[in-house]
Amino acid sequence: MERILGIDVGATGIKGNLVDPVKGVVLEDRYKLKTPKDSTPKNVLATVNSIIDHFDWQGLPVGLGFPAIVQHGITRSASNVDKKWLDFSAQEFLQKGTGCPLTMVNDADAAGLAEIVFGQGKGIKGTVILLTLGTGIGSAIFVNGKLLPNTEMGHLKWKDKVLEKYMSNKVREINSQSWKTWGKEFSKGLAHIDFLFSPDVIILGGGISKNFDLYKKYLTGSKCPVVPAKMQNDAGIIGAAMSYIQK
Repeated sequence: MERILGIDVGATGIKGNLVDPVKGVVLEDRYKLKTPKDSTPKNVLATVNSIIDHFDWQGLPVGLGFPAIVQHGITRSASNVDKKWLDFSAQEFLQKGTGCPLTMVNDADAAGLAEIVFGQGKGIKGTVILLTLGTGIGSAIFVNGKLLPNTEMGHLKWKDKVLEKYMSNKVREINSQSWKTWGKEFSKGLAHIDFLFSPDVIILGGGISKNFDLYKKYLTGSKCPVVPAKMQNDAGIIGAAMSYIQK
């Protein structure tokens, strides 16, 4: 299959692009719309259909990454989207609503898939962890190239809350933290993850990955290398498209 539309649904933005899933590359300019403030299934579907219309992709294959646990097409969590997604038959709903053959996957798992095949995780034996830093913190973990789906490291217990309530990019922006202040705090979270999983490499994805040079010197908590995602913010789109051919 030469082209698949990859769509990456985030808590603040929904973006899509046509992807060559065999080569792991985007084929056109990325198209992005704001996630509806009232992010119900109905409203998100309307935005997804706008992206499908933009690419004139009616009735054609779509791979979609979503910020939730996605188990057999059912969204089992709804931390950063409307609670109507909780225990919802999301894949079936989106397939019917778009009229497209569609596969749905956790958004961080999608980004991880792209990085493990084409990016920073390619060829690495052992344990690879990808963390996506945005409104929350998503995660994907691979052992010898095999995905353990739907991990939620952003929800590891931390202080009186969970990791993402202290270390996400949204928290950095809300608190107007310098890269140094945020980097040192995030480094503590990396040390915790390193202790729990003993990874061989940690990959940082999401929009914040493009600023890696501004905070990398503060990330001293992990014993393993910490690197930015090779595909940066396109990883989720590419991996979502790849998930369609791996279903």
